[in-house]
Amino acid sequence: MATVTQFAERKNFTQADETRPFAKGRLDVVNVGGHTIGRAVFEPGWKWSECVKPIAKTESCQAAHLGYVISGRMTVVTDDGKTLDFGPGDAMSLPPGHDAWIVGNEPCVVVDFVGFENYAKRT
Repeated sequence: MATVTQFAERKNFTQADETRPFAKGRLDVVNVGGHTIGRAVFEPGWKWSECVKPIAKTESCQAAHLGYVISGRMTVVTDDGKTLDFGPGDAMSLPPGHDAWIVGNEPCVVVDFVGFENYAKRT
């Protein structure tokens, strides 16, 4: 069953509740309507296994993602070997267990509605 939003609220990523920097990128997080939404900016050369793995301390990304790619290109490889390429306008659903990297020379901007609550969160 889907979680229902209980109240109206507006927030803007330019004034995020939290910004989490990591190598070659950052995550802006807003908590709105009782939900956490993240906007990530991944710079050219970013790769999860090099830039976020040291923070997560897991062999692959263990966050599930339900998101939308605004700009740039990203390749994802799941732990079971499936490869997916994402670009502007693509919606994505990814289960835990994957690596990802940026393709090309343009930053990749992704809005995620599920998986960024604890993503790149330093403990």
